[in-house]
Amino acid sequence: MKYSELVDSGATPTEIQGFLTNSESVSVTLRMPRSLRDSAKEAASLSGMSLASYVKMCLIDRLSGADRK
Repeated sequence: MKYSELVDSGATPTEIQGFLTNSESVSVTLRMPRSLRDSAKEAASLSGMSLASYVKMCLIDRLSGADRK
């Protein structure tokens, strides 16, 4: 199943989060301004996590709708 199919089917945020986290890991390279990277690293550190974990958390929250009220 694809993400778009899951959303179209009316899946709950919890179901979408499960779909997004239950898969194999892949390597991704991002190009971004140094200031953005440094700020994100600082925000991650303040939250007690690595930059990679912080980015994953932000993506999962955004894609699952958990960040929308």
